[in-house]
Amino acid sequence: MNENAICAPPPLSLWHAVSRNVRTRPTLEGAVDVDLAIVGGGFSGLSAALHAAKQGLSVAVLEAEIIAWGATGRNAGFIVPNFAKRDPEDIVAELGPERGGRLVEFAAASGDLVFDLIARHSIECDAERSGWIQPAHSPAAFEKTKSRAAQWAARGRPAVVLDRETIRQVTGADGYLGGWTDQSGGVLNPVAYARGLAAAAEAAGAHIHERSPVTSIDRQGDGWSLTTPEGRVRAGKVVLATNAYGGALNPTLARTYFPLKVFQIATEPLPPSIRARLLPGNQCVSDTRRNLFTFRFDAANRLISGGMHIVSAGADERVPRTIHRRLARHLGLKDLPPLAYSWSGMAAVEPDFLPHLVDLAPGMIAGFACNGRGIAMTTGMGKVLSDWAAGANAADLPIPFAPPAPIPFHRLLKHAPNAMLFWSMLRDRIDER
Repeated sequence: MNENAICAPPPLSLWHAVSRNVRTRPTLEGAVDVDLAIVGGGFSGLSAALHAAKQGLSVAVLEAEIIAWGATGRNAGFIVPNFAKRDPEDIVAELGPERGGRLVEFAAASGDLVFDLIARHSIECDAERSGWIQPAHSPAAFEKTKSRAAQWAARGRPAVVLDRETIRQVTGADGYLGGWTDQSGGVLNPVAYARGLAAAAEAAGAHIHERSPVTSIDRQGDGWSLTTPEGRVRAGKVVLATNAYGGALNPTLARTYFPLKVFQIATEPLPPSIRARLLPGNQCVSDTRRNLFTFRFDAANRLISGGMHIVSAGADERVPRTIHRRLARHLGLKDLPPLAYSWSGMAAVEPDFLPHLVDLAPGMIAGFACNGRGIAMTTGMGKVLSDWAAGANAADLPIPFAPPAPIPFHRLLKHAPNAMLFWSMLRDRIDER
């Protein structure tokens, strides 16, 4: 081996390693004037760019790294068109029939939008509308899933309750008491999907710049000036679509959500004899445990799962091994193939587990916190952000719109989701007994 050879860095995720529709975008150089500047090249930003360009707006997307560098390229590739921990009836009760109803309908249609965009723009991303399954780990959780399925079915969604035997057949996992499925969900390769959205946005007229971190955003006349190391964008309106990767760009915004680090793993491909037993319909699964258990297969039959950490020291080495053992235990796989990939990413979680549009200033907005429902919800959020940029009244948008609401004692509480993991695991064990 040549000792002077430069070793390539490991891929950011499985999806970055296997996706082939890569394309290098230019760094922003010089001055540009546009109707809309979008900070962030993930699902929200790319969907906003595509939909805004199709409405006739001039658009510039500024990505600090590369397309799908953040949470967009580091998730598990689940398409789940509903809310984490919230159900339609309590959302309507909290927000009212009109506002709550619009938000529920927005979420319900988010998966439809994803698959429609994939078909319309011929995006090759291993997408399959196979459904999402939520198995119940306890009697109380099963009752909850039955209520949840009934609420979505009442709104015309393909939500179906599954009994114990059906859950065992469709997942291949023992021990669950039942559950439900939303058949409008599914799976895809998130990096390939994001790159396809980027190409579609460019075809519609948007300009996308990689390696162009925004260092400042300043008011200029009736618009905004965004500065990067080598350029400047003058924009009438600005969308911040950074989710949990905004850094110091807006410290107030960073205090409105809990940053949650989530790990994912992928095994070597499973042999056909075992693969045939698990998820024969190729759905994705996330159960009702507080310490969420998830699994799906990719196009090469690698088994994918995720998890969190309690203690951060050594987590990059320790947590993937823990997830691998948990995967083998829950699925009864004594000879689970070894780890092939492991990666992590940051999610943004709101205290109320709902998506929000944050009114930062006249002509500047942020779309934030899809709480683990990223692919479907952020794609839909991008369309909503484009409507705002095109002149829609903020009060008529389906997602709640308000000034930033920093979380009290955020410096201490931002670690709460990880700190509470031990107690969540303990309560799950008590439930199961």
